[in-house]
Amino acid sequence: MKRSEINQIMRDAEAFIRECGLLLPPFAYWSPEAWMTKGHEVVEIVRSNLGWDITDWGVGDFKNAGLFLFTMRNGHPDNLRSGKGKLYAEKFLVVEPGQVTPLHFHWNKVEDFINRGGGKLVMELYNATPTGELDDSNITVSVDGVLRNVKAGERIELMPGESITLPVEVYHKFWGAEKRVLVGEISNVNDDNNDNRFYEDVGRFPQIEEDEAPLHLLVNDYARYYRGGV
Repeated sequence: MKRSEINQIMRDAEAFIRECGLLLPPFAYWSPEAWMTKGHEVVEIVRSNLGWDITDWGVGDFKNAGLFLFTMRNGHPDNLRSGKGKLYAEKFLVVEPGQVTPLHFHWNKVEDFINRGGGKLVMELYNATPTGELDDSNITVSVDGVLRNVKAGERIELMPGESITLPVEVYHKFWGAEKRVLVGEISNVNDDNNDNRFYEDVGRFPQIEEDEAPLHLLVNDYARYYRGGV
């Protein structure tokens, strides 16, 4: 992805989040130069990958296969092992119409997806077999506290205000319909390095062509700019 494209995605997503009556935290707006002055006081942001996260899944076609995320809160995987500290995560996702996040599941993360505004969020679900294939069995999920039993591959549509809880090892893909969607994700600790199982081979973080300076840093930029140590 070009840095200019990433910068514009940031501008558009931030404006949409504001339109939905929500705001990003102050650290979202730090410049790259400001990041270079930060010390150990911001180590939680760096260690927990808080902040801007934009991916095209290695496809090179963000409009049709991509996702915007902003992580506001996240614990560290060590917290899960100890049972102490911050054990949860919270994100905003902006999902465009027809923009697919590919099939994947998590071994440890239970997550709620909440349609916070905009269009419909469409999800397609499958149980995973022990070897990571798609199972043809029915899936039981909670939709706003009401249990639903759905067939393998069946689509669930969430309107603004509706939510779904996805158990571990349930494959899911999703996209927006009608217009862009603001999604809230609340889960236990998010660990993108070890807890994502994609059905097909994809790239989690994009290769970036630096055609202009970063507007704000992505989580995968921190190693280049942060000097405070983790």
